[in-house]
Amino acid sequence: MIISDKRTKIRYLSHYRVGKTHDYRFLKEEFPPKQNWFAKVNVRVDLGYVGIVKDYACKRIMIPHKKSKKHQLTDQQKRENRSFAADRVAVEHSIDGIKRYRFLSDRLRTHDLDLYDTILEVCAGLWNFYLTK
Repeated sequence: MIISDKRTKIRYLSHYRVGKTHDYRFLKEEFPPKQNWFAKVNVRVDLGYVGIVKDYACKRIMIPHKKSKKHQLTDQQKRENRSFAADRVAVEHSIDGIKRYRFLSDRLRTHDLDLYDTILEVCAGLWNFYLTK
């Protein structure tokens, strides 16, 4: 899980985990909802975090609208989703910035997760350093 700002600077990088864990469950484990982690910030998330509205106190939560089988999205909702997607590009650029260091984009052949975490942190630090120059 990566938390970044609009300038693509990485503000938080979680530890690597093996296996399938839903995005929202992972968020609740890293940042327990009982504490006010995001009370003073605007939060942009994707549809993997649908429950964030009821569990977390945030200054503002921006989450895309979800289409159901019975109800299509209105034109206004589609425009809002496009706007959210345009803002989300910064997060994708943060992820791509880390992957520019080939160790993370090539196939991982190490089974030492602590080593992988360390390398991931180094790559995130190098990306943030790159942004300062």
